Amino acid sequence: MYNIAIVGASGLVGGTFLKVLEERNLPIENLYLFASSRSAGKEIVFKGKTLIIEELTSASFDRKIDIALFSAGGDISKKYAPIASAKGVIVVDNSSAWRMDKNVPLVVPEVNPEDIFKNNGIIANPNCSTIQSVVPLKLIDDLYTIKRVVYSTYQAVSGSGIKGIEDLERGFKGEEPKTYPHPIFNNCLPHIDLFLDNGYTKEEEKMINETRKILGKENLPITATCVRVPVLNGHSISINVELEKEVDLEELKAKFRKTDGIVLEDDVLNNVYPLAVSATGKDEVFIGRLRKDYSLKNGLNLWVVADNIRKGAATNAVQIAEILMKK
Repeated sequence: MYNIAIVGASGLVGGTFLKVLEERNLPIENLYLFASSRSAGKEIVFKGKTLIIEELTSASFDRKIDIALFSAGGDISKKYAPIASAKGVIVVDNSSAWRMDKNVPLVVPEVNPEDIFKNNGIIANPNCSTIQSVVPLKLIDDLYTIKRVVYSTYQAVSGSGIKGIEDLERGFKGEEPKTYPHPIFNNCLPHIDLFLDNGYTKEEEKMINETRKILGKENLPITATCVRVPVLNGHSISINVELEKEVDLEELKAKFRKTDGIVLEDDVLNNVYPLAVSATGKDEVFIGRLRKDYSLKNGLNLWVVADNIRKGAATNAVQIAEILMKK
């Protein structure tokens, strides 16, 4: 039995941590919930037992905790993850704070589970869009060797947390946004996170750099355009790949069908392809619209959809915890 902590327990991902932990029935002896002083004292029911959220402080980890799942933002992770790690806790962090640290493994269990055990007390959970993208890309790379990747994302408002959902709801009512710079209702915003001097956004840069790190290809040419769309939940991504070898679509489909964590939905004659509404509430990565890109040699297009709060955040972190427990 293990002692588990959740940092950011009152947030959207924190609440999903609880749901996924309960669904997957991990061997938990004690579960500790931490959040800011605003949420301290709130009650949450887990497996029929009422738990009380505690205020996160430097002394929060002065007890026996095996694994801590963090989802409280980068600043909190930078401050408290080293404190927890120094006290023997293995931290699985959902923020961007540690992802590109060369001493911190960046892990998607279906892709690089062996990196989990290279940790020095902190393991980073990738960006939600990166997670669902690298799951199929790893298989494609193993079969045909990737030369270049082009990402175009269609990301749900839940990726911005509760504030993003509230902005969409405001738009339904004809009210002005408070989180996004423009209304998201009936609109698409080619703007996720801050703009950088090179014209890309931080979200786009995250996808580029994280993909390279996870696949172990630090010089792989990648470009990305990330767009926020008026969808409540579930990120959709168009991925264009240039390969060293010609793709065999039937071979690739057969590989996808046999791979845990992937669901192939690719029967366009019957209008079967991945949809955000279908992926919501599920832990798999859904793949469809597989077709060759005839505008270049050895090109491939695919459409990838996943629940960004579950597989894109909470479930991926819990899967890492499961592997740690089994070891």
